Amino acid sequence: MMRITFRGTGDSMGVPRVYCSCAVCEEARSTGINRRLRSLVQLDGLGSGPAGVADETVWIDCGPDWGRQMEAAGLRFVRRILITHAHFDHIGGLVEWADACRWMNVKGEAFAAAEVISEINARFPWLQQQIDFHAIDGGNLRIGSWDITSWRINHGKNGYAYAFRFDHAVEMRSWAYCSDAIGLTDEQQQPLYGLDLLVLGTSFYKEPFAYETRSVYDVTEALELIQLWRPKHTIFTHMSHDIDLNNDYGLPAAVQFARAALEATV
Repeated sequence: MMRITFRGTGDSMGVPRVYCSCAVCEEARSTGINRRLRSLVQLDGLGSGPAGVADETVWIDCGPDWGRQMEAAGLRFVRRILITHAHFDHIGGLVEWADACRWMNVKGEAFAAAEVISEINARFPWLQQQIDFHAIDGGNLRIGSWDITSWRINHGKNGYAYAFRFDHAVEMRSWAYCSDAIGLTDEQQQPLYGLDLLVLGTSFYKEPFAYETRSVYDVTEALELIQLWRPKHTIFTHMSHDIDLNNDYGLPAAVQFARAALEATV
């Protein structure tokens, strides 16, 4: 089975916000239940990696908290990273990863849509010296025993992102990672139906701002969508300081909020 470990569960600013003294941010500073680094997950147990290396570790995204997340995972290096989009909270750690690749004398491999790679290389052209970027448009990527599909999704006022769906053809298991999305079209929703696990971004419980100014679903909207998509299990991530893990939101039994180091298997 694949093991998914949540190393970051926060939105673009993380929790606590440095400027904020709300109850959630103050709790995050003290007991740390609501402390959230920027969204990132660690994948283990995908099957044989390159040159027959068993159970290669793969990460989704490489935000500015990447070094702290690697330390928390007890890892010194990771060779492969999937990238959802080129916003700083998802790529801010690429420079640090590239430096690790240089010191380890191993080229990293980053997989993303061609337009995401173009944005990254425009900002950090020197990264190509240490990282090989592979475009995965128009087809599946296979890592270990899993087929990985990537597709473009609406990210509201923030433009676009990409989601990833993982399918194990032999064991008929599937899950998807969709951290930054709102206003998905019917076509964009299709890969999210009937999953064993859905990881979905929900920044607020009920976001008070105008829909056209927003970039991520809120929890109330997500709960309506999963009634349509019907995943067996759902985990909400990419959360702002609006979500208090000490509260009981009355979520359905098969739905939960992510927290640091939470593990799920598929």
